[in-house]
Amino acid sequence: MRYGLIGEHLGHSFSREIHERIADYKYEIHEIAPDALGDFLSNPTFEGINITIPYKEKAIPYLYFVSDNAKKIGAVNTVKNENGKLYGYNTDYMGMRALILRNKIDLKDKKALILGCGGTAKTGYAVLSDLGVRQIVRVGREGEGADVLYKDVLNEHSDAEFILNTTPVGMYPKNEGKIIDVNDFPKLEGLIDVVYNPLRTNIVLDARKKGIKAESGLYMLVSQAIYASEIFTGNKISEELCTATFNEILSQKENIVLVGMPSCGKTTVGHYLASQTGRELIDTDDEIVKRIGMEISEYFALYGEEKFREVESEAVKEACAKNGAIIATGGGAILRDENVRYMKQNGRVYFLNRALDLLTPTSDRPTASDYEALRKRYNERYSKYISCADAVVPANGTVVQVAEIIKGEFFG
Repeated sequence: MRYGLIGEHLGHSFSREIHERIADYKYEIHEIAPDALGDFLSNPTFEGINITIPYKEKAIPYLYFVSDNAKKIGAVNTVKNENGKLYGYNTDYMGMRALILRNKIDLKDKKALILGCGGTAKTGYAVLSDLGVRQIVRVGREGEGADVLYKDVLNEHSDAEFILNTTPVGMYPKNEGKIIDVNDFPKLEGLIDVVYNPLRTNIVLDARKKGIKAESGLYMLVSQAIYASEIFTGNKISEELCTATFNEILSQKENIVLVGMPSCGKTTVGHYLASQTGRELIDTDDEIVKRIGMEISEYFALYGEEKFREVESEAVKEACAKNGAIIATGGGAILRDENVRYMKQNGRVYFLNRALDLLTPTSDRPTASDYEALRKRYNERYSKYISCADAVVPANGTVVQVAEIIKGEFFG
């Protein structure tokens, strides 16, 4: 390996795509067990590596040189091999600072909580201090050296105005994780979660729902990779390339999620989009049929709607945990808030808004088997479709027309 990323668990990583987009070298993802770290760093065969959880602090004793910034922070995430001597830097600092400034979160004289006490938390402490935060409180578990434990944080610090999550809680494949409840912090003005997979963690979605500025860590990942690559190669990379890379990776990883009434064209439009973009199409109704081993109408009749919705939620959760897919959902998938959350974690939600008189009832749709049932479902669900959608797509035209509207909005 010449260039790459080391860490203990790296199935979530997007780093290869980013580095190979911004520089002309092969970048590898290399998982290392804790007991193998010393040998790996003591006998280096690489030219440059990035380091992630849990080795940002543990790597320091093996380094010949540590930059002043990394030394001050107490964590290293970028290492360059120069003639067998390892030089350590912290590009997370610049990446995190860029992420906060990009989201126009004003931290001057604010009270902030940092969730976690590891290497990224140390970086966060330095960034927040330099951005003028009035008070920083580190929140952790027993034995982590925190200022306050999670179980006690609300007793004294519910007045926090900014929260920075540096823990892996909510990271793929455990996307449902949520380390705090933003509703417990009535003065909260901004939130950053360094997790970037999923693209939007639960606490980011919760904060946005309340109108709070909130963002996950993808822009930080891209920015720190830019700075790391400059250290590896000595070549300056433009800010324009950083922005272009972020937009490209976001577009590449984000799902296109189609919602709407039965017979509005979700599956047909999805097939066309898949053929045009090369993306995988996942039809959650098809996935449900695979799970239950029978037609949905038959399962509905045997077990009822509530049992069906449980199976549907599992299918939606599994589909939406993927990246870069086109996902056609069942007409009632938006009825459960948890499903909408799954859709939004990695996706942009498009409501195919087809007029009621153009929809077609069919006997294989348990809740829309005749026109009267279809009309009732339409009136019940319309406001829900509107509220959950990132974009409302007029869907009275042809499949090609509808799909091209989505392509234009998604790809810009």
